Amino acid sequence: MRPLEKRRGDRYLVAMKVVLFGGTGMIGQGALRECLLNPEVTDVLAVVRKAELKPHPKLRELVHPDFLDFAPVADTLTGYDACLWCLGITSSGMTEADYTRITYGYTMAAATVLAERNPQMTFIFVSGANTDANGKAMWARVKGKAENGVAALPFKAAYMFRPAFIQPKHGIVSKTKSYRILYVLFTPFVPLLRLLMPAKMTTTEILGRAMLAVAKSGAGKSVLESPDINAIGKSAAA
Repeated sequence: MRPLEKRRGDRYLVAMKVVLFGGTGMIGQGALRECLLNPEVTDVLAVVRKAELKPHPKLRELVHPDFLDFAPVADTLTGYDACLWCLGITSSGMTEADYTRITYGYTMAAATVLAERNPQMTFIFVSGANTDANGKAMWARVKGKAENGVAALPFKAAYMFRPAFIQPKHGIVSKTKSYRILYVLFTPFVPLLRLLMPAKMTTTEILGRAMLAVAKSGAGKSVLESPDINAIGKSAAA
């Protein structure tokens, strides 16, 4: 059971230690920001291949170059309440083998160790809209395979987040050049898109808050689409 901290208003704050993967990407930057702002998150371990995050009292970086083998750092990955898996890469120009090695291989290598060392952990895997292990699109099949792999591990709980269009907030930018260009082109149309397709839109801020809310309190279903993410994230901000 997580320790209860001081009471705030009509609720108790719960101390939560988080492991974060993909903290330098657009989604990961949003998740990290919300972790550092959230009073219930006491410690964040960002697992990276090279040190590049800004220092913060809550934040510790674990530099580990081999994302296919986490056995050497298993002890460091022990004692955490939640994992936010925000690591991802575009499938554009990639072979299925290479995309699978990163999207499925990295995920399962880390998740297997985390499940062994933290059986009471909640694992949140950020996937994407239209993910389908039996789908026609290569990326959808691979992400679906990763979702199924995580779900089969003995975590206390595992949730699959499937956002559609994510608007970066607070100066956050994607590391992928094509995505940066896309966001610049679409920015003037975001209000219109939000009006026409509200169910397909979310933001890095709402997504990060929703992940933490689900890590703390769970959700009514294991697969969360954009409308679910928005409802939870907005409620968490209230």
